[in-house]
Amino acid sequence: MHDKNIRVPSKEVTKATKEALEKRGVKVEDIAEIVFKMQSPYNEGLLIEHCIDSVERVLCKREVQHSVLVGIELDILAEKKLLSEPLQSIIASDEGLFGVDETLALGSVMTYGSIALTTYGHLDKNKIGIIKKLDTKSGEGVHTFLDDLVASIAACAASRIAHRTRDLEEEGETFADVPPVILDSTDKSNTEM
Repeated sequence: MHDKNIRVPSKEVTKATKEALEKRGVKVEDIAEIVFKMQSPYNEGLLIEHCIDSVERVLCKREVQHSVLVGIELDILAEKKLLSEPLQSIIASDEGLFGVDETLALGSVMTYGSIALTTYGHLDKNKIGIIKKLDTKSGEGVHTFLDDLVASIAACAASRIAHRTRDLEEEGETFADVPPVILDSTDKSNTEM
């Protein structure tokens, strides 16, 4: 039953999302490095700080937050062997035909359009940066969902930059003309796509 009286404040969900990523060994900067690698060849003056800002803004979107929280929770439950069979074995082994991890990641990617979608496909295939580390099946850690979620966040942040590039071009500017602004997680006034 849906209780309309229970509302989780946006700040709490944003904080929980960032904490969940950090507990799993993923920092905003790790994702920003992927974004920078993807976008710097096309963006004069792009700094890692612009990419950090873009990742921060993506992490303020509820669709992304919900995907991250659900996916990480499923990875943790699989690590603790708390899922029912055969789902436990499927997630723990990151079975090749299991596509729910990509489906969950794609849900948030879709909010950022076709550029994010094609970028996600590239990242899912090529496993750049921390995505490769998470995808490597070594030790007891289960990252079946996390590697795809990190790829989706990076793809969304890269899409934001690509769209911003076009806006800057129309104004006769580049990223060199725009100082990076690191989003204060308490400031929701400027969390545009």
